[in-house]
Amino acid sequence: MNIFKKFRFGLSKSSRSLSSGISNLIFKKKINQNMLDELEDFLIQSDVGTEVAQELKIKLSETRIDPKKENKNEILKIFTDYIFNVLKPLEKNLVQLNLNKPCVILIAGVNGVGKTTTIGKMGKLLMQKNKKVLFGAADTFRAAAVSQLEIWGQKINAPIIKSEEGADPASVAYKALKYAKKENFDYLLIDTAGRLQNKKNLMDEFKKIINVLKKIETEAPHEIFLILDATTGQSAINQVEEFQKISKISGIIMTKLDGTAKGGILLAVGKKFKLPIVALGMGEKEDDLQLFNAQHFATALMTD
Repeated sequence: MNIFKKFRFGLSKSSRSLSSGISNLIFKKKINQNMLDELEDFLIQSDVGTEVAQELKIKLSETRIDPKKENKNEILKIFTDYIFNVLKPLEKNLVQLNLNKPCVILIAGVNGVGKTTTIGKMGKLLMQKNKKVLFGAADTFRAAAVSQLEIWGQKINAPIIKSEEGADPASVAYKALKYAKKENFDYLLIDTAGRLQNKKNLMDEFKKIINVLKKIETEAPHEIFLILDATTGQSAINQVEEFQKISKISGIIMTKLDGTAKGGILLAVGKKFKLPIVALGMGEKEDDLQLFNAQHFATALMTD
């Protein structure tokens, strides 16, 4: 399956919901203010965000359209082009990050978004590009997280630095970076415990990991990627806001897009925060983490 087909398959639920909803409004109703208001409401309900919904409403109102004459794909292309223009500047190339060696990537996110699995899939992507990858298992609160990361390490032949359950996560991160520098790794991917925005102790622990890494290398971590679960919809907005209060986020990875019709939330997050988008998780298989491509995303989302 080529890359676009993977985007198309992964976004199929969102695509069916959005494209069919837009088509039904435009081709089954007269284009007037009431229809435009309905379109705006539909887009907001589809989790694209109020700003995006308002801009698309204005764009459509300024475009001369005769539903009796226009081809459906030509109408959807108006939306495709808009999505592409919003998201294209946010593409971030994961494979070209290692200007620092090792490039230290700290993974953040609330419980259940798929951080550990995403790290494993990221490791595979990087190793396919002939990069030397090390895992740091700093989620010591959950024994399953360490064993899950170990399994990924065995699958792709990536070593892992770990400690016993309940150990200080910052000490694991410290040991991992020491080892990564000594053994000349290209990337160090550090897993962390799921943080809840209202758990101050866990947020403080995240800050501590950052501070400990800086004792070895002042620029570390070089990247902090926030993992967001697409199925949570607008909750993703709150998560970005809360994590930005404790640290600068340098990239977004959105998971579980295949399991929801709320794929528009990526557009809402991109428009509001303008944070780089690194990759999208669109399935359970090892190869279902795809590096973000704005053209593929926009086209797949708006293919009827």
